[in-house]
Amino acid sequence: MCFSSCSLSFQSVVKTGRLLVSHEAPVTGGFAAEISSTVQEECFLNLEAPISRVCGYDTPFPHIFEPFYIPDKWKCFEAVKRMINY
Repeated sequence: MCFSSCSLSFQSVVKTGRLLVSHEAPVTGGFAAEISSTVQEECFLNLEAPISRVCGYDTPFPHIFEPFYIPDKWKCFEAVKRMINY
């Protein structure tokens, strides 16, 4: 199988039917893609909504715009609302 964080993710997906992964790195090729892939392989029949990833954008950015780049509570909140209403 995999390490304990994935095991916890599996338990959460089985319980809720949903998964939201967030990190500051770009969305493409980030750690969230690996978690999403593993959960999709192991828990596909338990998912009730597509897996959501709230990550940084796939573009370079000046550090002055970091507050707009980094995922915040509002971006996560919008992703949760989309998952619930799916």
